[in-house]
Amino acid sequence: MFQLEIEPRFCDTDALGHISNTAFPVWFEQARRPIFEIFHPSLDVKTWPLIIARIELDLLAQSYWHMPVEVRTGIGKIGNSSFNVVQEAWQDGKQIARGTAVMIHFDYTNEKALPIPDDIREKLVQHLVA
Repeated sequence: MFQLEIEPRFCDTDALGHISNTAFPVWFEQARRPIFEIFHPSLDVKTWPLIIARIELDLLAQSYWHMPVEVRTGIGKIGNSSFNVVQEAWQDGKQIARGTAVMIHFDYTNEKALPIPDDIREKLVQHLVA
């Protein structure tokens, strides 16, 4: 899995002092960058080839601002034009959240899904997680 360490900001907390549920989708998006680079190494948004179709998030444990969070990112199911990005957040040795994002290889000009090219599929397979 790809790994990204996040230093939670004070503003990422809620009134109870926990990491807010709104922080995790943002962190998970940031941690998807290596996946974006597989599809589009330049990251040029004018020719962006992906669209997000769904996000799921499970909050598993309390988490706090004063300790780093490690976000782990891998690939789940790969379809013809879509694939699942599987993510976990860990803090102090404990899994605190998990999520899945469904991404689609997409042609914005014609507004339709495109098959995932074989060379990209091979790179995604290298990051499959159980």
